Order: sequence, then structure tokens, then C-alpha cells
Amino acid sequence: MNEPKKKKKGLPKVLRAAGTAVSFTVDTATGAVSTVLKLIGSIILALLLAGLLFACIFAYYVKTSLTPNVSLSLEDYQLAESGTIYYQDAAGVWRELVTLQADEDRVWVDYDKFPWYVEKAVVAIEDKRFYEHKGVDWYRTSGAFVKMFAKMETQFGGSTITQQLIKNLTGNDEVTVQRKLSEIFSALELEKKYDKQEIMLWYLNAVYFGEGCWGMQTAAQTYFGKDVQDLTLAEAAAIVGITNMPTKYDPFYDEQANKNRQETILREMYDQGYIDYDMYIDAVNEDISSAFVRSPGEEYSQEIYTYYEEIVINDVINDLMLSKNISREAARRLLYNGGYQVYCCLDPSIQAVVDSVYQDPSQIPRTSRSNQQLQSSIVIMEPYTGKILALSGGVGEKNANFLLNRVRTLRPAGSSIKPIASYGPATELGYITPNTLVNDAAGIRLNGTSWYPENDGGGHFGVVDIRTALQYSLNTVAAQIVDKLTPEVCYNFLQTRLGVTSLVPDDASYAPMALGQLTNGITVREMAQAYCAFVNDGLFTYSRSYTLVTDSAGNIVLDNQPRVIAAFSANTAHVMTYMLQNACHYGTGTEAWIGNMPVAGKTGTTTDYKDRWFVGCTPYYVAAVWTGYDTPERIYVSGNPAAQIFRKVMRPIHEGLAWRDFPWPYIGADTGIFGDLSEEEEEEEMTVDPGEEGGSGDEGGSGGSGGSGGDDGGSGSSGGEIVIG
Repeated sequence: MNEPKKKKKGLPKVLRAAGTAVSFTVDTATGAVSTVLKLIGSIILALLLAGLLFACIFAYYVKTSLTPNVSLSLEDYQLAESGTIYYQDAAGVWRELVTLQADEDRVWVDYDKFPWYVEKAVVAIEDKRFYEHKGVDWYRTSGAFVKMFAKMETQFGGSTITQQLIKNLTGNDEVTVQRKLSEIFSALELEKKYDKQEIMLWYLNAVYFGEGCWGMQTAAQTYFGKDVQDLTLAEAAAIVGITNMPTKYDPFYDEQANKNRQETILREMYDQGYIDYDMYIDAVNEDISSAFVRSPGEEYSQEIYTYYEEIVINDVINDLMLSKNISREAARRLLYNGGYQVYCCLDPSIQAVVDSVYQDPSQIPRTSRSNQQLQSSIVIMEPYTGKILALSGGVGEKNANFLLNRVRTLRPAGSSIKPIASYGPATELGYITPNTLVNDAAGIRLNGTSWYPENDGGGHFGVVDIRTALQYSLNTVAAQIVDKLTPEVCYNFLQTRLGVTSLVPDDASYAPMALGQLTNGITVREMAQAYCAFVNDGLFTYSRSYTLVTDSAGNIVLDNQPRVIAAFSANTAHVMTYMLQNACHYGTGTEAWIGNMPVAGKTGTTTDYKDRWFVGCTPYYVAAVWTGYDTPERIYVSGNPAAQIFRKVMRPIHEGLAWRDFPWPYIGADTGIFGDLSEEEEEEEMTVDPGEEGGSGDEGGSGGSGGSGGDDGGSGSSGGEIVIG
């Protein structure tokens, strides 16, 4: 009887155990599902947050990086009118200097002159949803981006007619995501301002069709010898086909490739309902091969621009690139074809004097031992306004455009850099005055380097004042000044206060700042504008070749107002002109003295006499002159040819001008001591010929001494040559 009772009691236990197991399994499963759901929710939340963060970052990127790029206006691209440069004569009347001769063959045609099938051919092959989208075909664009990221391809594709127009006008065809995004936003903005007909009109007049043809009219004339309104359907399709890849589909290059492309376009026009079957068949069968015109082009008579005109053109193009955020090619096309009026700073009377010297090689000092023509460049500025009044980029007759303009080339400055890199900053910061005593001795130990230069000629003066040190361009003193300031201070002074942009970080060192041993060099223009601060009470003004650019309707495009920096105090500027006058009266610059006006200036000579400079000021003008060979070699000449050219040019320019003096500086009674004079040794006497820089104390390529290399990047070894440039 006990056994049956046991069976009755055992069954509920099994069930209870099973129930417990089931309950545990359900709870576990429920917990696992809950955990998975929480995990999925967390992932979704993280993705949403990441997407939101990405959207915020992208919105910020669009605002800061793309928005400035989308201000495109079709009115900026009046593509059928030449640009003109004007100058102001002595009476203040603006006169035409030169008309900029466009090198694009383009004739503007109004919308009603195009046969209807020209537009339909473009739409059928380039942008079949042109009439539906708002500037961007999102279907094609999405596919293009997926293809790019999935297959790691660099070709985006997916461009609409509007986007292609933007690319043609701006000239920006970089293969980058930023460029593509900028193009997309520009297209959206453009279609808010212009309707489809206006965009199509600009496209048909602006796009490149091969053989130097911009726009359908010139293409019709070039390929078929007729106006665009007279093109047949077959001929129009053949021309439209060229735009996709002019080097491939140009019929003069590959007639069969052009024919294949033409038939593709005609087929698309038929499939999209723009033409019926009969029109399609007739156009495909039309023999256009015999209609092609292959007559030789007319001989092109090129306008030869002066060096000054080239500088103006280059400056305007650079400023258009910055102001409109467009490519150099697009800026050039705007200037040449947009009907722009450029008002330049040229003074024709001063330029005439420059030309009388530079276009006559017999006026240039003669050198020996070289088959090269001694070359030179000059920039003359008005120091109070920053205007470039005249310039020349080479010696002899100019017979080609945009070749070597030596106004823009970089050459080492030699000692002509000392006033702006060492003496000027040290005077401004209170380290020196003209009366400060300094020890011009061998073996001086500098704080920041083991390098120490020799003077040209090898001798020393002993204890001299700063005025005398600059007068004879003593390298040892310049090195001590740079050591006291530190090369970094000199470097930053040149960059931030005196507009020198050609420096590189390696120039923040001793030999570059003390002796002009610059890595790449400096331009004549940069030297002239830096010295202007000495004449204009310490105010530095960036040089300007033009003052204003307007469009054909007179609207201001570029307003090139003076940009001014307070480089020095007025008294520092007066101290520098006082000392630089002394250098021209008694020191290395005597050959530049013009007699009819005070001159303050500084010579410069580089390693082995390969470059000779003179940068000089009068109370009216500043001029920087460089001389040397295009392939650098030693200049064998008596005296300094740059100073001699300065005198030839500046003396007649100042004839008839009222005499002016430079302002007299406040120097103070204290003499002061610069450096340690206690180590003065008995010095070898220097023999100085003021008319020659050799022996004058200018560096002249004599090199550095007393160091074992140092951290200046120069040679540094005793008796070793400093290699410049």
C-alpha cells in the first residue's frame, strides 16, 4: 500500500521539475531576447546618433567649405567681349593701354538662332532628366557615388548639363569629393537664379567643341563652314557628340569615332521621342563626311604684351581666383573675354625712361668672360601708395608673351637684405642706434651658432659704430645683430611686417637673415615694396599694379585699395634713411648717387658675384634693381652694375622735381655698446674702395669663417664659400 502512495507523490515532483525547467528556459529565452533587443536598440541608437553627428559635421562642412564656392553668376561670364587695360596720363585722363587678345574662338548666339534639335540632342545624350531636376539628377548622382565608393573608382560621372556648365565656366575639374560636392551645391543655387532656357543658352555658347572652338557657332563654322542656324540634324548631332571627349570624337582626328557617337545621339533622340523614325533614319544615312571643312586657319597675329602689362594681367588673374574662388584658367577667361576694364598704376613717362635703358643692350654695363647677355630687372614704386609706376623684366626687345619675366624670378638678395632683416628690426626693437658701438673682429662667438662669417676682403675695422658697419656692409656686424635678435625674429619681421612671401622655414637661420643666403631667393618686387616702408614713415604698403577692375557695365569687380602695415615707427624709418644715405655718400652705394635728389640705398652681392643688387629710395620713389645671368655665373664687371643702372634710370626721372630731403631722425646722445668690446684684438686694416663692393664689406661670396658648420645651413667652415641659391 505504501508503493502506490509513493507513485502518486512522485508524479507531481517530475512535473514540478519539468515545469521548473520550462520556466527557467522561458525566463532564459526571454532574458536573451530582451538582451538582444536592448543590444539592437543600442546599435540603432548609436547609428542614429552617429548619423546625426555626421549630419551636423556635414552641415558645418557645407557652411564653412562649400557655401563660399556657390556664388556663381552667369553675368560674370560675358564671353564675347575683350578685356582692356587703361592707364592715366599726366592730365589725369584714362587712356587705353592694351586690349587683351583672347585666344578662344567664340561667337555668342542668341537662343532663337539655335535649331530646336540642337538642344534636344544635348539633352538626350548628356542629361535626359534635364527638364525635371533642379540642377542635380539625384538618381545618377547617387549611383555615381555608390560606384565610386564600392569600386574605389575616381571618376564620379552623373553630371547634369547645369553641372557641366559650371565646370566649363569655372575651369575646376579636380577629381575630388569636395569639388563634386561644391559643384552639386553650385548647380542647385544656379537653377534658383536662372531658368532652363538661360542655362541651355549659356551651355551652347560656353562649352568646348574641340579645335579651339568654344560654343556651337564657332564649331559650326569650323567643321561645316556654316552658321549654327543652318546645321542639319545630322550635323548638329555630330558636333554635340564632340563635347564628351574632344580628343576622341573630333571628326578631324577620328571621323569614324565621331560617326559612331553621332548615331548614338540620334538613337537616344529617337528613343526619348524627340524625333520620329523617318528623321532618325534620314539623319543616320546623311553623308556628312563630304560636308566637313578642312581649310587651313588664318594666320594668328599675336599681341606682344610688355613686362608691365604681363604683371597686371597676372595680378588681376590671381585676385579673381581668390575673390571668386575659381581656377586660374577660369579667371584668365573672365579677364580676356568678360569685357573687364582694368585701371593700372603705370606712369608712362617713368616707363619710357625705363624702356630707353632696358630695351637698348648698349645701356647695360658690359661684362667680360661670358657669352650671355647680362640681364636685369627693375621695379619702381610710389612708396606712399604702393603703386608700381614702371618696371622691366629683362634686357633687349621682348618678342614673346609670358616667358621669363625677371620681376617675378627668385634670386638671392645678398647684403641688400640687411636693412630689412637685421638693421631695421634691431633699430625698431631698441637694440641699436647709428651711434651704437660694435666690435668688428675675427673670432667673435655668437650665442646661437658656431657659425661666424668673414667680411668681404677678409679684414676688420675693430670697434665701429652701427652707421659705419652698414656703410661698409660688414658681415660680422650683421651676424651679431641677427644673433641678438634671433633668426626667427628676423624671419617673422620679413613675413609679417614687410610682405615677403618667398621665404621658406629653412630661411629662419643665420646666413639667410644676415647675408641674404635665402633658400629660394626673393623677387625684385618684394625688395622694392619692403624698402618703401623707410620712405613712408615706417608704413609698409603692398605693391599694386592696378587699382580697380570693372565689368562691361561699370560694376566694380575688384577694388584694389592699398593694404598697409605699420612695419616701423616713423623714427626708425628716418634712422634707416639717414644711415642708408651715408652708405650711398661714402660706402658701397656711391655709384647710385644721382645728384639731383637725395638717395638712400643698399647694395647686395651674392656668392662668387653671381648676383648684384641695388635697392634705393628717394623722397619721391623707390627702385629695386637686380643684375645677373639667366644661367648664374660670376659677373666680371667694374663696380656694381645694378647701382649703375639705378643711376641711369632715376636721374632723368627726377629732373625738374622740387628738391626734397628725408626727415631727420632723433638719435639721442647715448652712444651705447652692442655686444662685448672687451675681446677687441689688433685688427688687420681694411682697404675700402667705395665704388666697388669687393673689399667694401659686402659679403661678395667670400663665405663664412670661424665656425664649424653651425645650424644656419651655410658652410660655416673657416675660409669656406657660402653657396647662395
